[in-house]
Amino acid sequence: MLAVKPDTSNITRIALGIACVLTGQVLRLWAVRHIGGVSRTRTTRLGPLVSTGPYAHTRNPIYTANWFLWTGVAVSSCLDWMIPLTWAMFAMHYGTMVRWEEHVLARRHPGKYDRYAADVPRWWPRIAPVETTPRVLHTWPQVLFSERGTIAALAVIALLLAARRFIG
Repeated sequence: MLAVKPDTSNITRIALGIACVLTGQVLRLWAVRHIGGVSRTRTTRLGPLVSTGPYAHTRNPIYTANWFLWTGVAVSSCLDWMIPLTWAMFAMHYGTMVRWEEHVLARRHPGKYDRYAADVPRWWPRIAPVETTPRVLHTWPQVLFSERGTIAALAVIALLLAARRFIG
């Protein structure tokens, strides 16, 4: 017979991890509301240069959100080795991807992207947003549809972490 025993140790780490995951998901939703489903492509098929919402604070809000998400998962797991491994994988994966995307955007939006990149930091967000022209936002149903995979993955991870903590 399976015994269910709640593990209350590391509650602070779990709470911090959950806070990081929630921060990451809220930031992703905000960013996708501005950029839409084009954020899911890894081709040269890019949409317009988006500089509104979170893109007025950092050039890579979705990747910053992913850092929060996966840091939160690593912290919540209470496995100390997962945090530096997560950060190393993040640096390798997104460092390469961002350089490629910046090259494509600079070619696609000559001058305009260079001005944007000069005003908006790559990773660490600026507190005051740059002045931008408002744009039509994507609807919440479109945003949630685009984010369905991320939300499902987080739900599965949460269930697995909960099962690890509560089933002995």
